[in-house]
Amino acid sequence: MKLEEFNYNLPKELIAQEPAEPRDSCRLMMLDKNTGAWEHHHFRDILDEIRPGDVFVFNNTKVIPARLYGKKRTTGGKVEMLLLTPKGNDVWEVLVNPGKKALPGTEIEFSDSCYCKVLDKTDFGGRVVEFHYDGNFDSLLDQLGEMPTPPYIHKKLENKDEYQTVYAKYKGSAAAPTAGLHFTPELMEEMKKKGAELLFVTLHVGIGTFRPVNEENIEDHEMHKEWYTVSQETADAVNQARSEGRRIIAVGTTSVRTLESAGQSGTLQSGSGWTQLYIYPGYQWHMVDAIVTNFHLPESTLIMMMASFAGREHILAAYEEAVKQKYRFFSFGDAMFIR
Repeated sequence: MKLEEFNYNLPKELIAQEPAEPRDSCRLMMLDKNTGAWEHHHFRDILDEIRPGDVFVFNNTKVIPARLYGKKRTTGGKVEMLLLTPKGNDVWEVLVNPGKKALPGTEIEFSDSCYCKVLDKTDFGGRVVEFHYDGNFDSLLDQLGEMPTPPYIHKKLENKDEYQTVYAKYKGSAAAPTAGLHFTPELMEEMKKKGAELLFVTLHVGIGTFRPVNEENIEDHEMHKEWYTVSQETADAVNQARSEGRRIIAVGTTSVRTLESAGQSGTLQSGSGWTQLYIYPGYQWHMVDAIVTNFHLPESTLIMMMASFAGREHILAAYEEAVKQKYRFFSFGDAMFIR
């Protein structure tokens, strides 16, 4: 399939610059994946769609303040760095801007007590660096780092928690699993009262979120690896629900990738591992029955995933309707419930 088949026209003013307040007051488009029919609601109306026994699976990764600003020790040139994946022993895969002159051996200083040395280049245009610092690295990140909001968000966050789900638990992501930003503790309690079971997996969001698809034929694109974990408790509960014919509802594309990566056999397997799963039309689905998601960038792997789940024509028609109705798009935008 051609990349251009996943394009749509989006006015810039529809790109949300801040989250809805309260979180569950955003708009929600209900989309029937079989017919393409849509309905307009608000997010808290998802309660009306819950069937007793539904299983919602959330990604409880926690975003780290992964954007750092520093300068090269030799020239004083300014550098912006985005931490992506920890490799152990204070070594990280990162993105560097400007990157061309960040050659192996380059030292980048972030404060009097923290600098890094570039060790190598990566095959995706990033760098491997080793950090040297005094004290605790997490504490330094909290002091020096900024939340890595995407480049289309131009407004500075008033509060770091705005770009964090209320159930975030395990540090490691370079971006938030944004479909989860719409949930509040109160809404999640109401979901339980309606008979829903709430489960958690972990996938640390990496460069795949930032990396555009550049190949004309989408089949030629390669996903970057991301680390995921499925607990035995979650695996057992999902498998039990599936055996009883109950719906598995993934909250966000990262939960989709985790469930589908660990469920290729048709049974969800517990454990941890790297995934490069790339879901586009023609993919054979194994685990997921419904998806809570945001509105995604044109020509992105995420809109391809939704097109695989609900049909390209249905998704593009729904997006066209969302534009007409002036829905808010992307990370801080409105949501869809595809069922």
